[in-house]
Amino acid sequence: MGLTPTIAIVGCGPGHPDYLTAAAVKAVALAEVLVGAQRLLDLFPQHPAEMIRVDAKIEQVLEAITLRAGKRVAVLVTGDPGLASLAKPIIRRFGPERCRIIPGISSVQAAFARLGLDWLDARIIDAHGKDPDPGADTLTGAAKIAVLGGRARSFEWLKQTMGDRLRDYEIHVCEDLTLDSERITDWQPGSVLERTLSSRTIFILVKRG
Repeated sequence: MGLTPTIAIVGCGPGHPDYLTAAAVKAVALAEVLVGAQRLLDLFPQHPAEMIRVDAKIEQVLEAITLRAGKRVAVLVTGDPGLASLAKPIIRRFGPERCRIIPGISSVQAAFARLGLDWLDARIIDAHGKDPDPGADTLTGAAKIAVLGGRARSFEWLKQTMGDRLRDYEIHVCEDLTLDSERITDWQPGSVLERTLSSRTIFILVKRG
């Protein structure tokens, strides 16, 4: 018989409590230890579990889990665990037999929903942590492109990589989706974006015509 999963990797949605799924809430309720960024821990202010606040350092997360072997641990991740999250390194370290993934609502889903578009044919690019590998030739073949941003360089990477080909797309800048500070604006190539973008930014490119 396999080991009973002791680590739940819980997708907590784009940020607002309304976008937590019932399955996520149930998984968190069973946990003895909650591990995650402070803003995710804040979604469960009355939880009696031990709270372990972590930053973006993956080794810090893995060590926190290792030190609590035998306890029911819930690792809280933003959006969906299958999209640019900690799920992969956690499963690699502890094995799939010890882990259970609870899907969540991603910022990609929220962005396309806000725009009233399907995303079946979308290319999803993660530019949140570092510049991604795909070049312009790869990206411009797609009818829709979702770029996970969140840092100043993400926007610069998008402009430099796509260049003049950006004019073939409608470009929607989606910030703080589902939160009170949510803002969705259209950006025109060649214009200046006169503000610092939120760390929760996703760019949606939709090919014209």
